[in-house]
Amino acid sequence: MQEIMTRLEQVDNLNDLERLRVEVLGKKGILTQQFALLKNLEGETKKTFAKGLNTNKEDFEKMLESKRESLLKAQMNENLAKEVVDASLFTALHPKSNGHPIYQTMDRIIDFFVNMNFSIQTGPLVEDDFHNFEALNLPVFHPARDMQDTFYFKDSMLLRTHTSPVQIRTMQSQDIPIRMIAPGSVFRRDYDLTHSPMFHQVEGLVVEQKDKISFVHLKYILEDFLHYMFGDVKIRFRSSFFPFTEPSAEVDISCVFCGGSGCRICSHTGWLEVLGCGIVNQKVFDAVGYKDVSGYAFGLGVERFAMLIHRVNDLRSFFETDLRVLEQF
Repeated sequence: MQEIMTRLEQVDNLNDLERLRVEVLGKKGILTQQFALLKNLEGETKKTFAKGLNTNKEDFEKMLESKRESLLKAQMNENLAKEVVDASLFTALHPKSNGHPIYQTMDRIIDFFVNMNFSIQTGPLVEDDFHNFEALNLPVFHPARDMQDTFYFKDSMLLRTHTSPVQIRTMQSQDIPIRMIAPGSVFRRDYDLTHSPMFHQVEGLVVEQKDKISFVHLKYILEDFLHYMFGDVKIRFRSSFFPFTEPSAEVDISCVFCGGSGCRICSHTGWLEVLGCGIVNQKVFDAVGYKDVSGYAFGLGVERFAMLIHRVNDLRSFFETDLRVLEQF
């Protein structure tokens, strides 16, 4: 046994260590064969022999594990030394990034509206119920709340489900005229090919004196915007429902994948929904104390636009940091 322990001390790699383990403890190993001899012994002789074998086995296994840990540590240190990166070194071989596709799309959207004299407004990610729901004509128990699976905190605060609370805060702090967009992150309990628990929205709001704003103004700016983003596409407005606008509409563009002829992506309709909009509901103005005003609002998902622009059909590709995907941008 002393010879085996000496060999164990001299092992310098994990492969040789495993071979020695099998040689000693395997089905045909040295110690295994020794234990097989116990059936031929009796009395004190058997007891003494078994005790010695168990002691040898425990000593070997203890030293084996210690040796394995030592070799693993040495191997890890060797790998770390080989993989060390000198961040001070410069090489022109590293391609420059143009930014993440989500933020590329966000920047394009912001550029359009800033050039149309919209201001950029921001607000907190953690909101209260009033700004996120009640002021937007979504009182407690309103069925439309079920459309937004919300992350709640114990103190009745929540992660905002849209950037509309920024519109409420802007109206509370500013006088008309208001011409603003609210880009930012929002959160909902949803995750699949086209939904993510955290995503990005850009919502817009224009408020003027009463009767100075109509659906015609909204239609004009959204058509101009969608042509800017998607090129020569057809656009249609469909009547819809949103608690914070009345009348409300959803806006579709002709499918960018099939040109409107019908395909799997557009469910063979030739159309893709891209945003929602409408004339601001008077109850929203009442919540912030505005009187004798009119306005329109719209909202869009940045990820939805990015998927259409870059022809990506799985939203999760943007967040899984797969270089095979991101390097394309």
